[in-house]
Amino acid sequence: MEALLNALPWIVGGLMLILLLAALRRPLQWLAALAARTGAGLAVLWLFSGVGHLVGVHLGVNLVNALVLGVLGAPGFGLLLMLNWALA
Repeated sequence: MEALLNALPWIVGGLMLILLLAALRRPLQWLAALAARTGAGLAVLWLFSGVGHLVGVHLGVNLVNALVLGVLGAPGFGLLLMLNWALA
């Protein structure tokens, strides 16, 4: 009986952890997808930085620009180009 009472907090804690992970499954999936898309946006910005000087356009390779590309996709790239043109 004493062994069960000693193991009870671990069992309850494990069940609470399982419930917490089950409740946060969708937000964690959303964050993982956003991180993947932001990484792809960062890669596109890095590739564009090598070619951009040929056409006279320079976009900064930073997290904010990568997040814009990750959230908005191709229209976000157009938005960044238009902002660069308008603010330059």
